[in-house]
Amino acid sequence: MKRWLVLLAVLAGCQMSGAASSSWPFWNHYVAYFVKPEGRVIDPDRNSMTTSEGQSYAMFFALVANDRAMFERLRSWTEGNLAKGDLSKNLPAWSWGAKPDGSWGVLDPNSASDADLWTAYDLIEAGDLWAVQQYSNAGAAMLALIAEDETATLPNLTKVLLPGNVGFHWFNTRWLLNPSYTPVPLLLAANRVDKRGPWKQILDAFPIWMGKASPSGFAMDWVEYTLGTGFAPVSAPGDTRTARGSYDAIRVYLWAGMSPGEVEESTQLLQILKPMQRYVEAHMSPPESVNPDGSIASEKAPPGFAAAMVPFLVTEGDADAATFQLRNVLAQFDSVTGLLAHPPRYYDQNLALFALGWQDGRFRFAPDGKLRVQWKN
Repeated sequence: MKRWLVLLAVLAGCQMSGAASSSWPFWNHYVAYFVKPEGRVIDPDRNSMTTSEGQSYAMFFALVANDRAMFERLRSWTEGNLAKGDLSKNLPAWSWGAKPDGSWGVLDPNSASDADLWTAYDLIEAGDLWAVQQYSNAGAAMLALIAEDETATLPNLTKVLLPGNVGFHWFNTRWLLNPSYTPVPLLLAANRVDKRGPWKQILDAFPIWMGKASPSGFAMDWVEYTLGTGFAPVSAPGDTRTARGSYDAIRVYLWAGMSPGEVEESTQLLQILKPMQRYVEAHMSPPESVNPDGSIASEKAPPGFAAAMVPFLVTEGDADAATFQLRNVLAQFDSVTGLLAHPPRYYDQNLALFALGWQDGRFRFAPDGKLRVQWKN
């Protein structure tokens, strides 16, 4: 086991070395390309739009990199522009960018619970690691807002995390869920901080409904629970295409791979998701899109998908497949930008920063969800 983990670390180190002078070159290159000086993360392929997801992910990476100045810029911009000036009282709007009249501001005030959960986690862990009580307090307050505005109780079941505050629950008969919005480590941490909250119920229920909502063993992007019918994969809101597992669902494998193995829910999720492991073993690459019945809708996936497979396959103990995916990812880094693929896509970089940061030992999640970072050791 140790032998091939060392091999993976050496491979990652070869790509990272010499790219920049700081402790995490990949992160530095990401900041240079995707983060404005004021702390706003942009997606160049979407008219430089900013999302609460991008802000929350970047805050996490800044924490892992021990980049306090950037963390504060990201937090401050998020609070001032997405949360009406106070993250402890307002969940962030999920999107911000250019409006039809040429001005810039909030495009959709609705919240996104995955970003909210990541932001709360970032603040709580930053408060602990950097001893900043203001961060800890804001993170705990966000958890209370999420519990109040973004959770629901399904009939005869238990608590679930809704994708946002508005538009995912109809007349106590229908609920829309996104499996990638509930990373196990974040729920563990939320339960550690807020024992009276719904987090343990949400965590316990997650593998159960994931198994029911993944008939072929592949994670789906979106899932619907209908009273009297149960769980079923559905298309994304506003999408006319059929249900599938693709750009949202790829994060389910990534989060499962990074989750602490001592936790029962992590083991349950890995068992449910075994078909993806077998597919990658057989085809040497994850698919871009999977139908609910397990048939492949689209084979050729972007490089971020291969990166997301690395922690998943490592945790599954599949050394050969993990090594192959890592080699594939590292071979696609651009020597000029220091980023993954050319041109570098926002989503690919985020998946790869999580995956390679974890693989390189820069961070781990403890059984209670606490963030363990390389620089603190």
